[in-house]
Amino acid sequence: MRPEGTLPLLTRRGQVFDVLIAVSLLLAAISAGDQDMRVERVPHPGPELFVPIEEHSEASVFLGLLLVVAPLVLRRRRPLTVLWIVLATMPWLVDDDAALRVSFYACVIAGYTAAVYSPYRILALASLPVAMLFYSGAEDGAPTVPPGFVPVLILGAIAVAADGLRRWRHRAAVLERDQARALRQAAEHERARIARELHDVVTHNVSVMVIQAGAARKVLDGSPEQAREALLAIESGGRAAMTELRHVMGLLTMDDAGPDADLAPQPGLDRLDALIERVCGSGVPVTLTTSGDPRPMPAGVELAAYRVVQEALTNTVKHAAGASATVLVEFGSDQLRLRITDTGGTSRPAAGGGGHGLIGLRERLAVYGGTLTTGPRLTGGYRVDAAIPLETR
Repeated sequence: MRPEGTLPLLTRRGQVFDVLIAVSLLLAAISAGDQDMRVERVPHPGPELFVPIEEHSEASVFLGLLLVVAPLVLRRRRPLTVLWIVLATMPWLVDDDAALRVSFYACVIAGYTAAVYSPYRILALASLPVAMLFYSGAEDGAPTVPPGFVPVLILGAIAVAADGLRRWRHRAAVLERDQARALRQAAEHERARIARELHDVVTHNVSVMVIQAGAARKVLDGSPEQAREALLAIESGGRAAMTELRHVMGLLTMDDAGPDADLAPQPGLDRLDALIERVCGSGVPVTLTTSGDPRPMPAGVELAAYRVVQEALTNTVKHAAGASATVLVEFGSDQLRLRITDTGGTSRPAAGGGGHGLIGLRERLAVYGGTLTTGPRLTGGYRVDAAIPLETR
């Protein structure tokens, strides 16, 4: 009883065609019936396509014909309903041979439409034997076809079948192309997501490691202890980078990962302290301030917030040497706000939101309905503001 598909798109050409079918069938029946009634002709042995209309029943027959052909206008919109309407009106037309003959023709058209277009395929196919029983039980209900119309009907059926097969192949080809396009888009989306993850992980950790390596090189001869601390920080940053890289690569090899795979949980707000400690170890002082009431959040939201702070501090390390930074995490009643600011440095300032990292952050936040605002501060330095909606408690 459930639909197995959807109705095809109804075009203006199809609507006009359905109206023409109904009007043509009605006019042909009336015209042929009037001629047979008013013009005395020599009878021929072959049966006629339409039955003559009796003079005393013109009005009732006309109403019967109209009742039969009118539903055909809606045959593409409600194919199964039209077939049932034609069958339901058939018992009221058994006394009018002309209307009953046209009802049979209308049933053929409605039955074909229901079998081809109706999403209720089982009901449509089950209705066809019922229609056969209806008309086979009525006298002169299923008319014989004149010999001159046999080639037309055969060639017409072949043409309809060939056209249906061609349309089916065309729809199958279109569906196959759409599926291939959807697969390509899904693969491209996944590659872009993994690329953003790799960018977030590698850029931050490698930038910190490069700065610490440069500091270690400068103090290696004069202050071995400071150089040793810088090298330990590089080692710690490298381990953190490898752990997060295994995260991202695990997205690609999850099927092959065994139960003992060494994959740490995705970073969240609880790991901001470790992130800021690494940045401070690179020589950039960072102050973390938290306000509001911390609350459980989806892992994806926490990961997005962590990446915002990570990307902002990475840009500070890369483009604002000698600057200090401030991270504000505000837990609101309906949203999580993040503000990362720095005081500026001696290096060239970061581009105003034109990097791939910030673009990736905007896309990441957009998934959760969040926004990202970046730009230089009036007092100097740079700011990154992010807002992520949260479910109200």
